[in-house]
Amino acid sequence: MRTEVLGADDTHESPTVAAIGAIHGDEPCGARAIERFLATGLQDRLQRPIKLIIANERALAASSRYVEVDLNRSFPGDAESDLYEERLAHRLWSEIKGCVTLGFHSTVSFDSPFGTFADPTFLKSRIMRALPIEHAADFSAVAQGRSVNLPRFVNVEAGYQQSEAAAETAYECLLAYLRAMGALPDSANQTSTMHYLVQTVIEKSEKQDYTICAENFQRVAPGEVYATTDQGQTLTADKEFWPVLMSADGHDVLLGYQADQLGEISQTIPE
Repeated sequence: MRTEVLGADDTHESPTVAAIGAIHGDEPCGARAIERFLATGLQDRLQRPIKLIIANERALAASSRYVEVDLNRSFPGDAESDLYEERLAHRLWSEIKGCVTLGFHSTVSFDSPFGTFADPTFLKSRIMRALPIEHAADFSAVAQGRSVNLPRFVNVEAGYQQSEAAAETAYECLLAYLRAMGALPDSANQTSTMHYLVQTVIEKSEKQDYTICAENFQRVAPGEVYATTDQGQTLTADKEFWPVLMSADGHDVLLGYQADQLGEISQTIPE
């Protein structure tokens, strides 16, 4: 794990703003955004200290999601574990305790950026609205052991995995986040961001190939077919929902999630 502390002055104030890339090693967009920021002169404009962290360097070097177990299913971690990512999760959580933190991810399911979080607060809503995203998914009902379960932690899914567009979007999101947190002097733009509450995990069989018939963040009506399989199975909606992270190829046993659309996040999570 690599940690860069920037913007510290003679007061020795501890950073309370952090950003993390490479929680998954095959999602390099966040690490690239951090490296790009470090290569610019923007750090000289910082108005408060920040931490920039490249988390799973071993997995990043191997372009692998993880080395032994999924880091993003291992929080808060275990310092005494035999498993590398469980020890790393403990180190990472110890590093960001007391910080508001933005994590970076990318997907195989959706090309546009969107936010994820759990346990809604006005601060998290404000960060979501400050990022250049149209959608924010609340995973409170289904997430366990993930970074979003940590206090004051939010994520952005920056676009397609391994793409140049995701790396560019991650950098734009990093700057927007730092502005929103008062770390950079420019004022943060507020976007209209729709709030979705993830309710149901949609599982899939490893023995079937799937075709997705629905679009992420687009309403699926009751009775509408949202996926089919090569063995003739048809998946039909029992009730309306909005797909989140739905993909035929993203996971071995996970097709995606069903969510409710709650409304504009500034209205659903008021100050």
